[in-house]
Amino acid sequence: MPLILPVFFLILLGAELLYFRLARTYQISDQPNHRSSHQQVTLRGGGIIFPLAWLGYSIWNGFAYPYFTAGLLFIAGISFVDDLRPVSAKLRLGVHLLAFTLCFWELHVFELLPWWQWPLAYILCIGIVNAYNFMDGINGITGLYTLALFVPLAFQWGAPLTLLQATNPFSFLIAALLVFGFFNFRKKAVCFAGDVGSMSIGFTVLFLLVARFLGIWASGGPIPERSNSVFVSAGGYDWSVFLFLALYGMDTILTIAYRLWLKENIFQAHRLHLYQYLANECRWPQMVVAGVYAVIQIIINLWIINSSITLWAGLSLLLGLVLTYLIVLLYRVKIA
Repeated sequence: MPLILPVFFLILLGAELLYFRLARTYQISDQPNHRSSHQQVTLRGGGIIFPLAWLGYSIWNGFAYPYFTAGLLFIAGISFVDDLRPVSAKLRLGVHLLAFTLCFWELHVFELLPWWQWPLAYILCIGIVNAYNFMDGINGITGLYTLALFVPLAFQWGAPLTLLQATNPFSFLIAALLVFGFFNFRKKAVCFAGDVGSMSIGFTVLFLLVARFLGIWASGGPIPERSNSVFVSAGGYDWSVFLFLALYGMDTILTIAYRLWLKENIFQAHRLHLYQYLANECRWPQMVVAGVYAVIQIIINLWIINSSITLWAGLSLLLGLVLTYLIVLLYRVKIA
């Protein structure tokens, strides 16, 4: 069984190289502009191997999590089309609603949450997955930040050796991130994740974190399949999951607040995120900025997994991040 993983890694590498050839042929690339953090034409959509990795895991394990997998393919499909040409906001929203309906069905959300909380779940999850996409603006940040999420969770899934087994979904996901990272974790990236990559991996992150939040994967091990006639929540909601996205959440929410203060249209492209400021105005190397985000987040994640996080400890952490952002913002406004 472990031998399937090196083989699958090579399959993903071959799929990535094949996609590069197609992308060059059909000119699927990002052209630099005044809002870009890169200066050269770069292939877009290298993250297409993220949904392919999950699909490989699902098929190898007897079509595990079929509803979520279908939702992932829907969101990957519309995102890839959006990489090729503009897609209407209404169509994107409709596909996102369908994808999360399938995801929620897989996770028993409609059984575990009262009906009046369903709209909030849709708004929150669709907002988070789009924020994951917005944060994909410099080399390395999506791949390294997602690794900072997946590596601790992978070992919590089961014993460390399970990471070498094809029954562990993180094995496939981490393999895809490493293949993508080989071409993206560098000063001049060969490819970007594209909407297909950032939306797909963000959707997968939400699937795993919502499972943890609901308590159906609180102690590790597989998420209960819908075929199970009986499942039991492991004792309430785990609010600490929000800390797994602490840095992305802080950067996204406070940047939106800052743009509202500037009276800007928050739906237009920009380069006002904290990570963009560090990379573009402060001239930090992009991989350094991405690495800082990943290191801070993995420290937070290891703290969550290995400790009993109190509400006040979590709020104190978030307050510290907010104060850090505000200090940088005040300095930014002062020198502008």
